[in-house]
Amino acid sequence: MASIDISAVKKIYAGNVTAIHNLDLTIPDGELVVLVGPSGCGKSTLLRMIAGLETITEGTVSIDEQVVNKKEPAERDIAMVFQNYALYPHMSVRGNLEYGLKNRGTPRDEIDRRVAEAARILEIEPFLDRRPRQLSGGQRQRVAMGRAIVRKPKAFLFDEPLSNLDAKLRGQMRIEIKRLQRSLKTTSVYVTHDQLEAMTLADRLVVMNAGRIEQVGAPIELYERPATLFVAGFIGSPPMNLIEVDYLRGRGDDLKLPEGTDLCGVRPDTIQVADPGEPSVRLDATIELYEPIGGESHLHLRLEGSGQLIVAAVPARTAVVEGATIPLFVRIADLHPFNRDSGRRTD
Repeated sequence: MASIDISAVKKIYAGNVTAIHNLDLTIPDGELVVLVGPSGCGKSTLLRMIAGLETITEGTVSIDEQVVNKKEPAERDIAMVFQNYALYPHMSVRGNLEYGLKNRGTPRDEIDRRVAEAARILEIEPFLDRRPRQLSGGQRQRVAMGRAIVRKPKAFLFDEPLSNLDAKLRGQMRIEIKRLQRSLKTTSVYVTHDQLEAMTLADRLVVMNAGRIEQVGAPIELYERPATLFVAGFIGSPPMNLIEVDYLRGRGDDLKLPEGTDLCGVRPDTIQVADPGEPSVRLDATIELYEPIGGESHLHLRLEGSGQLIVAAVPARTAVVEGATIPLFVRIADLHPFNRDSGRRTD
């Protein structure tokens, strides 16, 4: 196991296109860090630079306190798991697991021991003699992870490994990956555009935007206290509502906000249909759409006086009627103050 240190790293492609801007990030030994952001934000480019699959224009990447900029991927002692599994179709599961170890000259008894251990951990023992085409998508992904495990690398790198699976399998595999990482305690970097994966897997979450880091922290920290408008809008489903401060003034008790605040973020799950009995703002809104989604319902609402559309997440059996105008309440303590020009939080 090892820490990963990324210092002042920059990636510039031909035509002077900058994909990564002077990025700094330290990943401690044994931590699972998830890089998340929209397509084109640079998260996969950063992962590939750690792996040695992309050259680094400026800055350094260190693994286990050794600068690896000029090392080939095979010399970095990392294992990568891809979204397309990258299994050898003509080999059995056992052959796929053994292949890398054979190439490194690992003794036969050690190969057998490691393959047996990985197969047990991932519960793929019954499939060792099958070919990849005889496996389901989830089983193939287990084999891909097993191939990484047997190497006992310093770090695991995951590049959107679950994107080819259906929703149910993705949920199951998230649990498997989290359980596996906690068991092995191997430093891991995981790339995804799926914020549910990011929130459930990460020890720490790194939100990226246009080649820069917007915020780093525990998933719940980023959800409850987003540092920028971008993070506020990207983390959370449904995303945070952003309401003009001028609209809120006069609608609440003791509405005092930090200097420079001109937008307030409101999480859909903090909007209430009953007065909370605490300092709050009242928002009268017309219900345009009622979406029951199981454990909760989503109300798509148009604010009276501004016409802005917002979303509220309310208990599943809340009695409402589409087309009705209802009062809503948000505790002042649940408002997130931002400055529009800087894009940053003001408190």
